[in-house]
Amino acid sequence: MKAKKKEFPTTWRRVQLAEVCDIILGQSPPGSTYNSEGIGLPFFQGKAEFGNYYPTPVKWCSAPAKIAEHEDVLISVRAPVGPTNLCPSRACIGRGLAAIRTRQGMPSRYLLYALRATVGALVEKSTGSTFDAINGSDLRSHVIPLPPLDEQQRIVAEIEKQFTRLEAGMAALKRVQTNLKRYRAAVLKTACEGRLVPTEADLARQEGRTYETGDQLLARILTERRRKRQSRGKYKEPAAPDTANLPPLPEGWTWATVAQIGETTTGFTPPKQNAEFFGGDIPFFKPTDLDAGYYVQKFRDSLTEAGAKQGRVLPARSILVTCIGATIGKTGFSRTRCATNQQINALTVSSDYLSPEFVFWFFTSPLGQRQITENASATTLPILNKSRFEVLSIPIPPLAEQKRIVADVERRLSVVEEQEAVVSANIQRADRLRQSILQQAFSGRFSF
Repeated sequence: MKAKKKEFPTTWRRVQLAEVCDIILGQSPPGSTYNSEGIGLPFFQGKAEFGNYYPTPVKWCSAPAKIAEHEDVLISVRAPVGPTNLCPSRACIGRGLAAIRTRQGMPSRYLLYALRATVGALVEKSTGSTFDAINGSDLRSHVIPLPPLDEQQRIVAEIEKQFTRLEAGMAALKRVQTNLKRYRAAVLKTACEGRLVPTEADLARQEGRTYETGDQLLARILTERRRKRQSRGKYKEPAAPDTANLPPLPEGWTWATVAQIGETTTGFTPPKQNAEFFGGDIPFFKPTDLDAGYYVQKFRDSLTEAGAKQGRVLPARSILVTCIGATIGKTGFSRTRCATNQQINALTVSSDYLSPEFVFWFFTSPLGQRQITENASATTLPILNKSRFEVLSIPIPPLAEQKRIVADVERRLSVVEEQEAVVSANIQRADRLRQSILQQAFSGRFSF
């Protein structure tokens, strides 16, 4: 038999915020009054400065227009609506925030948790063609449950007792996440330094045989590329790498530049007014599609054959590297023929000479990422154009060794990915449990 749902306590009321709180809507003062030197009051403009409970100031204001007091509840009223914090001291608030000041002895933390429990109702009120927002009327009419004062205090104490336990578990999960990231980086670093699997040089000595070195492999690559290019006209030999600042390599390995080992293509976007270019069978990747990394196959946009011919269709197993902006260096591995937009450089190599998977793992390794960052143009918006990308250096082991490295990396990182999925699921479960605790607290289902 299904348990009867507990009734809303008879000693509780449902009240609008205006009945029990003062609401101060933020207002941004003139930009000339902002500073980063700590002059005036801390200035909070929106959610960006928020922490778990208190925001961290990054700007101050010498002539505040609207002021929040210590322990006022700060709520984001625009883009996004609903996140809350407590004001750590007297502060200036911009128009992205409102301050809510309790009356009648209500603990600020009671209001904080009540708003977090009922945030869905506020979000439903949000409107705006450009971004979501709520106004003062929306806030003043927002309804929260109100028990007697002594019960408010007990509710806060019980929430924080349960949250303390939950946060200890969350901290442990975050430590596991960090350790998994470190292990991933260590595997890739070791792989690209020739210390993950036995080198071909060592195996050849043990087995009394010869082997093709990285130098010999690179010579074959260059010979084949020269032959193909010369058949199409004048050929310019790609520059060799500058190894002065590169780490030493194991016996049998060599350094090469991107230009020496493959073809680099910077993406494109067909004219958007031509509808016949879009919606076909060819994935059209953008930087956000590279979040899947080694498993890039899902996509939001696609091109027709006609649209793809506006640029170049890349073969499967191309290495895709974001070349501009905050996500510079984000790397993906295409599982099918595709095209990319102009924010991505694509490298294609011949699998007869190189393992494309090895090249991908190198670019995601600490050394590969550092090269990308260091070679990007030093402007406000970092850019790694085609010419800068082509001079990046990559280590070339013998082909058989590349394949062994890839197999071992995939084996190790598949375990990491499984563990990361478990940790991520537990973090999501903890977030749901946090909200469940709040729902119980403000429906009167806590037992004291």
